[in-house]
Amino acid sequence: MSTSDHPATPAPASFAVSVADVELEADDLDPEQIVSGEPVVTGKVLWESADGKQVRGIWQITPGVVTDVEANELFVVVSGRATVEVEGGGTMEVGPGSACVLREGDRTTWTVHETLRKAYHISY
Repeated sequence: MSTSDHPATPAPASFAVSVADVELEADDLDPEQIVSGEPVVTGKVLWESADGKQVRGIWQITPGVVTDVEANELFVVVSGRATVEVEGGGTMEVGPGSACVLREGDRTTWTVHETLRKAYHISY
């Protein structure tokens, strides 16, 4: 069989978005993760690899305190402020322009002071 019998699937087109303006969709937050407040999470996946091992998108959370177990993630905060405490590690103050790397398995507590929006890349 020749390659002409099965044309290659084209790669998705390159694109740009305004992170601040992307319309986000409701995202479930496990009630057991909420420590205090009534935080609401929204997000939008912009791209995902065919094997599901890499995801890029935008995520937002309103003020409150939540816990999480992290994936291998790089994110950049676009707006808002939060304090992120890593169990057995440090405490990070993040705000607009902050780039943050989280390790897979990190147990975190997020204290969101102002609605936080970030652009992220996760590797599974």
